[in-house]
Amino acid sequence: MTENALIGVFDSGVGGLTVVREIFRQLPDEGVVYLGDTARVPYGTRSPETVGRYAREGVNFLMGKGIKALVVACNTVSAVCLDEIARLVPVPVIGVLEPGARAAATATRNGHVGVIGTLATVRSGAYKRAIEAIRPGTGVTQQACPLFVPLVEEGWLKGDVPALVVKNYLEPLKGAGIDTLVLGCTHYPLLKPALEAFAGPDITLVDSAVQTARALAEELRTRGLSATEGGARSEFYVTDAPDNFGMLAEKFLPGGLEERIYKIELEVAS
Repeated sequence: MTENALIGVFDSGVGGLTVVREIFRQLPDEGVVYLGDTARVPYGTRSPETVGRYAREGVNFLMGKGIKALVVACNTVSAVCLDEIARLVPVPVIGVLEPGARAAATATRNGHVGVIGTLATVRSGAYKRAIEAIRPGTGVTQQACPLFVPLVEEGWLKGDVPALVVKNYLEPLKGAGIDTLVLGCTHYPLLKPALEAFAGPDITLVDSAVQTARALAEELRTRGLSATEGGARSEFYVTDAPDNFGMLAEKFLPGGLEERIYKIELEVAS
């Protein structure tokens, strides 16, 4: 493990590219090796046992690439089994959940935070526990938003359809009096225009991808692992449909991906 090794980024599919976008923006000298488990996406409807097994298989692949740090860019994995992964690997592990929870606990003015995410993330209660641990007494209202991911992947980011779906999911949160909203899925930042339009100026949106890249930067600095040579070339791997991943990547990263996308098979984990 050296300072010029790549950063591993694991996601259940393409949404983790919002985290990659922030890593490239905040840490331009760093390179990543990205794995999207596109053959088995979505993770948000899977059992905790299945999510854990899939995550171990993906992380084992990334560790074989000699990474210097691991970013778990999937909120579902971060909520369900991040501690287990951290015990299994010898590199720093950063999930998307804790940085977002910390930012929300700091941002709230009235002590009432909303969290939107996949069904598995919401059912786990992980954001609620993390926010309450950071700022005891904070009220947390959660809402699963299963239609947001397909909207993003179909490119329906503006117009009447996303506006109506956002209204349906966020109206109860707004009515509950939240003043801060955590985007608890890495797809959701692409819906920011529709989310901001409905939430209005009184509700602060917390983008976990932005916060995760900040936490990664601090971890690398603290451990002396920040890149000393710029221009690292990134690598991208998927478990199915690389062409489709490449097309979707254009929605997440400015200019899409210049690198070739490789299809791989993951070894089965016990």
